[in-house]
Amino acid sequence: MSETVLAPPRETVEPKTLVEGAYQRLRRDIIEGVHPPGEKLRVEHLKDQYDVGAGTLREALLLLVTDALVVAQGQRGFRVAPISIEDFEDITRTRILLETEALRQSIALGGEDWEAGIVAAFHRLSRAEQKLGDQEDYAHTAAEDWEKRNRAFHDALIAASPSRWIRHFQNILYQQSERYRRISLFRRPIPRDVHAEHEALFDATMARDADRATAILAEHILRTLESVRHMPTDFFAAQARR
Repeated sequence: MSETVLAPPRETVEPKTLVEGAYQRLRRDIIEGVHPPGEKLRVEHLKDQYDVGAGTLREALLLLVTDALVVAQGQRGFRVAPISIEDFEDITRTRILLETEALRQSIALGGEDWEAGIVAAFHRLSRAEQKLGDQEDYAHTAAEDWEKRNRAFHDALIAASPSRWIRHFQNILYQQSERYRRISLFRRPIPRDVHAEHEALFDATMARDADRATAILAEHILRTLESVRHMPTDFFAAQARR
């Protein structure tokens, strides 16, 4: 059986147009909190900040609306989508349902190419985690590199799933969880050895132990939710007041 290869996410592709470039820069700044949840995104101000025309910026914002990172408010323009612990709980539990099923399918159907993809992705992720651990201030470039490689590893794990719809919706949920994951990564509200979690997931998957691998994956995803739950009690309220 041939293995379906996931198309690269839009934000990981080198920009070929001004719209793509503006989209990627805006998306990165929203994920990193440069534009916090609820902030009004004024085209007349942002076009100068991102050095593009108003039309280009509006097209980039509309792409972010499809990602559910920006909310269009009719004639009132655009705002950064809000965040809440309830939203992240919903994202997390739905993602677990889809991603564990996709992993189970991949373990059952994946061949040597699938295994090789996981090995390569895990190696690159391990190198990024080593660099990230060496930098106490979690430098921007190291965190950005880790995020890309973390995504590539999770994509590689489920790449042999024959269901393009499961992979499509998993991709959407992964994107939605990224803002929350960055909160956990930078603020580190609870002790966590993410590399050890990834290593356990890698070992169970390569052993073709579907029950153990899916249990580890579910716990790994839930761990981020638990980390975000340990943020200060007024964190989300403060975000909503911005």
